[in-house]
Amino acid sequence: MVKIAVLASFNMDLVMRAERRPNDGETLQGEFAMFLGGKGFNQAIAARRLGAEVAVAGRVGDDEFGRLFLAALDREGIDRRAVVLDAAAGTGVASIIVEPDGRNTILQAPRANRNVSVEDVQDAAEVLTGASIGMLQLETSTQGAMAFARAMRAAGSRTLLNPAPAAPVDRELLALIDVIVPNQIEAEALTSKKVRTIEEAFEAAQALRNLGPGAAIITLGEHGAAGLSADTLMLGPPFDVAVVDTVGAGDAFCAAVAVRLAEGASLADTLRFANAAGALACTKHGAEPSMPRRDEVEALIAKGVMA
Repeated sequence: MVKIAVLASFNMDLVMRAERRPNDGETLQGEFAMFLGGKGFNQAIAARRLGAEVAVAGRVGDDEFGRLFLAALDREGIDRRAVVLDAAAGTGVASIIVEPDGRNTILQAPRANRNVSVEDVQDAAEVLTGASIGMLQLETSTQGAMAFARAMRAAGSRTLLNPAPAAPVDRELLALIDVIVPNQIEAEALTSKKVRTIEEAFEAAQALRNLGPGAAIITLGEHGAAGLSADTLMLGPPFDVAVVDTVGAGDAFCAAVAVRLAEGASLADTLRFANAAGALACTKHGAEPSMPRRDEVEALIAKGVMA
């Protein structure tokens, strides 16, 4: 079993399902649900369900939301000894609006996630050791992300960055990344290149590789994913599923990439597996509940129901 280390973010997702997004000054009514989320947490859950040993570092508030996250990590069998209880800031929160076609918009308050420190990462060294790949995103502090990437590089582990939410990324951090996995919006933010076509996606992937990462994989929603490494250019086609909620699909995809690369899979096999995982995450409501299990992913691949 491969080991994945995750610099995790934790956000309680407060989800409103509505017929559409409200206009300025307008109040709409909808249906409410609450789910455990945060990109780092989702990716850790997905990696574990896809068959990896997983250890996480990060911060939650010393509050009810924080305790719910710790309990969930324990249920999944994830090593959370390096998750710090933050007495000064509450657990992260995200307000999400989901429309009938599954599209979503998110407003996020990072809170404790932004307090992840260099010392937190240093203290987590024993927990994170032995990982084949370290995963991180942009929902924690910059100093925490840098320290994590440096620690993974020093330990001989590869690093996978999901540069989300879309924001500038320090060149020093990009130089420490082996695999970068943005969506179209995030790729455009990092490269200043439009990503509207498959050709443009590969051009942006090359621009991302020029910034430091050895491989770039750009998720393209219903069009699959474009992957580029030093010796491979690959378009991974999507799977045809009934979409109810796209929240967490990118996180399932990223975790699947990490797991399969850690297992030594080719880029083609990795994209097929990751597209299937991302597609399955669209078939259930919420983030954590929709993270798929390995047997589900393999069953979808066996069906071969490509879009």
